[in-house]
Amino acid sequence: MSTVSRRGASSPRELARIGDRLSFVYLERCTVHRDANAITAEDADGVTHIPSATIGTLLLGPGTRVTHQAMAVLGDSGAGVAWVGEHGVRYYAGGRALTRSSGLVEAQATAWANRRTRLEVARAMYRLRFPDEDPAGRTRQELLSMEGRRLKDCYRRESARTGVAWRRRDYHRDDFAAGDAPNQGVTAAAQCMYGIAHAVVAALGCSPGLGFVHSGHERSFVLDVADLYKTDVAIPAAFDAAAEGEEDVAARTRRMLRDRINETGLLDRCVRNIKELLGYDGTRDTADTAPPQDRVTLQSDGDVQVEGGRNYGDEIVW
Repeated sequence: MSTVSRRGASSPRELARIGDRLSFVYLERCTVHRDANAITAEDADGVTHIPSATIGTLLLGPGTRVTHQAMAVLGDSGAGVAWVGEHGVRYYAGGRALTRSSGLVEAQATAWANRRTRLEVARAMYRLRFPDEDPAGRTRQELLSMEGRRLKDCYRRESARTGVAWRRRDYHRDDFAAGDAPNQGVTAAAQCMYGIAHAVVAALGCSPGLGFVHSGHERSFVLDVADLYKTDVAIPAAFDAAAEGEEDVAARTRRMLRDRINETGLLDRCVRNIKELLGYDGTRDTADTAPPQDRVTLQSDGDVQVEGGRNYGDEIVW
C-alpha cells in the first residue's frame, strides 16, 4: 500500500483553491473507492491512497470502476472527474466540480454576447500565447493565420531541440497507434491539457461551451484555455517523451506533462489568466469563505440584486 502526495490537513478555504491542486491523476483498470477523505485505487498490485483534496482532475481510463462514495468525496472536495479513452487520448464525459458563485460565468457570457468584446478576448488570448507579436487590430482570419505559422515554428523548434524527426501533424482519431512517436505524444499531451482545462473551467463556474476562439462545440472555451499553454507546456513535453523512444510515448508524455505543470504552477496561472481575460475582479466569489456558503440573489430593477428566499410581494426593494 502506498500514499500519493502526503499533505497536512487543509482548511475549507484551502480546499476550494483549484490552483493549489495536483494537475491530474490518470487511473485505468482498477476500482476507485473511498477511505475517509481519500480515494483509493485498487488493482492486482494492491491499494493506493490519493487525498481527494489534492486532485485537480481525476482521469478515469478503460477498466475503471468508481463507487458512489468515491464520487461523493471528490465532489465535496471540488475535484474534477473525466472519463477518458485508452492512454487518456479521448474525452467521453465529465463530472461536475464544486462551484458556488455565478460571477465568472456572468462575466464570460457578457463578454461573449457582444461581437466586439468577444473579439477583444480572442486577441487577448493570442497575446498571452504569443507575447512578442501584437494582435491588436487583427481580424479573426489573421489571428488564425498567425496561430498556424507559430505552431509550425514550434514543431520545427522542438524537433531541432530534441533531435526528433518531424514531418507534419498527423492525427488519427480512431487509431492512436497509427501516428509516429511525436504525433502520439502531441495527441496525448493535448488530451491531458483538455481535461485539466475542463476541470479548472468547471471549478471556476464558467461555461465550457462559450468560446472566444473556438465555436460550435460543447467544450469550446475549454479548448480556448488549453491552447493558451500548447506551445510552452504541452508540445515540449510531447517531444521530450518522444526523444526517449517510440514505446509507451503516451504514458511518458503524461508523466512529463504532469511534472512540468506542477513545477511551473500552471493551475494557478490558468485560474489567474481566465479571470484576467474575462475582466473579473472576484468581488462576488463565495469560495473563499470558511466554510463556503451558497448565496442566491434575485434580480431587481436597475441592475440591483436582492437576497433570495424572501417573498417581496408587499415590499419595495429599491
